[in-house]
Amino acid sequence: MNSIIKLTYTTIMANIGTRKKREISDDQKEALSMGREQSRIVRRYLEAISESRPRPGRKRTEESIKAQLTLIDEKLSEANPLNRLHLVQQKMDLENELSQMQTKLDLGPLEEAFLEVAAEYGARKGISRQAWREVGVPLETLKRAGITDSTPHRLDRDDDLD
Repeated sequence: MNSIIKLTYTTIMANIGTRKKREISDDQKEALSMGREQSRIVRRYLEAISESRPRPGRKRTEESIKAQLTLIDEKLSEANPLNRLHLVQQKMDLENELSQMQTKLDLGPLEEAFLEVAAEYGARKGISRQAWREVGVPLETLKRAGITDSTPHRLDRDDDLD
């Protein structure tokens, strides 16, 4: 009995080492590449609209930020070292905010790329129009992309591309 177990174990271990590596066809490689590219396009667009979404609270203006910067500059000359540290950081934060405010994000190219892939990506992943809306995609953009109903329709595929 022991010899049968050893033989079976040896046979199993020998077969494990000789398994063939799965070959991927060129069509499969192309489909995987396309899926990854679509994912990148969708992610970049969603990140851009998320960053450009208005924040809660009172909206700050360039003038109010500049006024705060002037006030900080006045306080810096008389501040003790610890307060100076905090004022310097606050000044850096305000300057960064002002810079971002002055640089307008152009969603145009990102949106155009999104429009080309959104319907196929959503169908492949089973994403409903409502899910797109929940993450901030405007209804008009979804219509232009060809996403019109709220029911996800997964493509009939055995493999998920990414």
